[in-house]
Amino acid sequence: MGAYIARRLLLMIPTLFGIMLLSFTVIQFAPGGPVEQVIAQLTGQGGDATDRISGGGGDFQSGSDTAQTSTEGSGGGGSSKYRGSQGLDPEFIKQLEKQFGFDKPAHERFAKMIWDYARFDFGESYFRSITVLDLILEKMPVSISLGIWIMLISYIISIPLGIRKAVHDGSKFDIWTSGVIIVAYAIPGFLVAVLLMVFFAGGSFLDWFPLRGLTSDNFDQLSLWGKIVDYFWHLTLPLIALCLAAFATTTLLTKNSFLDEIKKQYVVTARAKGLNDRQVLYGHVFRNAMLIIIAGFPSAFISAFFSGSLLIEAIFSLDGLGLLGFTATLQRDYAVVFATLYIFALMGLLVNLISDLTYTLIDPRIDFDRRDV
Repeated sequence: MGAYIARRLLLMIPTLFGIMLLSFTVIQFAPGGPVEQVIAQLTGQGGDATDRISGGGGDFQSGSDTAQTSTEGSGGGGSSKYRGSQGLDPEFIKQLEKQFGFDKPAHERFAKMIWDYARFDFGESYFRSITVLDLILEKMPVSISLGIWIMLISYIISIPLGIRKAVHDGSKFDIWTSGVIIVAYAIPGFLVAVLLMVFFAGGSFLDWFPLRGLTSDNFDQLSLWGKIVDYFWHLTLPLIALCLAAFATTTLLTKNSFLDEIKKQYVVTARAKGLNDRQVLYGHVFRNAMLIIIAGFPSAFISAFFSGSLLIEAIFSLDGLGLLGFTATLQRDYAVVFATLYIFALMGLLVNLISDLTYTLIDPRIDFDRRDV
């Protein structure tokens, strides 16, 4: 097992390198980079997006005055390399390129980025006066809260429900629960979020839950029990909206997996030996049927933890990693974009490894040391 773990850890290095190289290459051809974002702000073409950028860091506001002064004395030379740069001093454009690191060739920028990321040095956000790591840690509590609780709730409810549906396949219980699950899966999470806000968050009906944030303004003054209640009070509606799709998928996957195993010959043999249904189900079927559930855990975890909460975060004003990544992409804050991509990819690879190792706990017959990676 130790050799298998070592091989998998070593394979993460070229995998991460390939992910970052492909993403970096694609970004080089994407229009509207950070330099263009600043130019749009200075020339008044950025709209709301550039207002957010100027609000994120004061350096460019002070640079705006410099640019205007330089323009007046430059005769409106400008640089044709960037769209909208006409009228700006070329020296100012060069300063922007140096500030963002675009004064160096692409291969040098990529090599420096990889070297820094290998040491977990992610630099500073382009448009905010904060390091990328601090920015991610600042947004992490929201994503942790949503991701962890979604996984716990969906697995705690879905696995027992899926097992019962498999055992009572074709019964009234199986039919009506399947109907509820299919309807829940068909409704988009963001639509459920809007309906919950309308009905329970001060819309047209009840005002039971808060509209925004993870905690109340007076959270620090609350007792321990009060903090716990306040925390879950804020999480109730977002979790309901997010759990529906994961709940339906895991339940049906569990049911189908158990049905496939129940129909196999070894189950008939176990019953012929005198084992009761509970012994057969949890002593033999469970171990084999749960393998496919564990195989789907990494993708479900990454989806729930990072990407699945973007719309819910926006609707409930939860400032988490999903909203951070989306905003950074719009603003072309490449420091944040590449850092979050690197961290997410690394965590995804580690979760896949943990998932494989968990196989051996459920089914000791699996021995990865005898298999090629």
